[in-house]
Amino acid sequence: MPNDTGAALRDLSWPIRSDLMVYPGDPAVSLRPALTLDDDGVAVSLLQCGSHTGTHVDAPSHTVPGGRTTSGIDPGELYGPALVLTLDASPGEIVGAGRLLDRLPEEVPPMVFLGFGWDRWFGTAQALDHPALAPEAARLLRARGMRVLGTDALSPDRTGGSQDDAGLPVHEEVLGGDGIIVENLRGLRDLGEGIHRIGVFPLPLADADGAPARVIAFD
Repeated sequence: MPNDTGAALRDLSWPIRSDLMVYPGDPAVSLRPALTLDDDGVAVSLLQCGSHTGTHVDAPSHTVPGGRTTSGIDPGELYGPALVLTLDASPGEIVGAGRLLDRLPEEVPPMVFLGFGWDRWFGTAQALDHPALAPEAARLLRARGMRVLGTDALSPDRTGGSQDDAGLPVHEEVLGGDGIIVENLRGLRDLGEGIHRIGVFPLPLADADGAPARVIAFD
């Protein structure tokens, strides 16, 4: 969809609905009528969901005691040039720094989004066995200027039982450095590898650990 400048706008976020997939253990999503035109003269829906529903941002307080909450995120941190990397990876693969070295400039934009193409599995069991990033790869990205890490998978860390042993090392690296994570993006591979102008617009939840977000590419 073009805007008034002629640029195409691409929605990189999942619509929120009652059957939307959530991270294992997170609250289920319910979207249902609360008031109806026939009975009440107006239509109003009741939405119940967790703060990490669908396409969403993780604030540092998600994993860091005393970390910054959503109220401390400046909108300017989530808008501007973003480097999209399209990475072919196997189910459950941990992508190390060596896979990124020859793809990165010496300095990257503040936002780096990883397009594994795993959005095609969103809502299915295969979504749980997604590729993840090695902590040293996240460290490399941070050293080159990344402050916001995005992925088209459920998490930049592994999902499931392996997490119990390995923890959340990428979250610790990014959120522990006062950065931000964006999860469950879609359509990144359609954008193509390179620099794109992207805006991440989370719901303005006060002092929360995360928030659902609308993510738009302005290309």
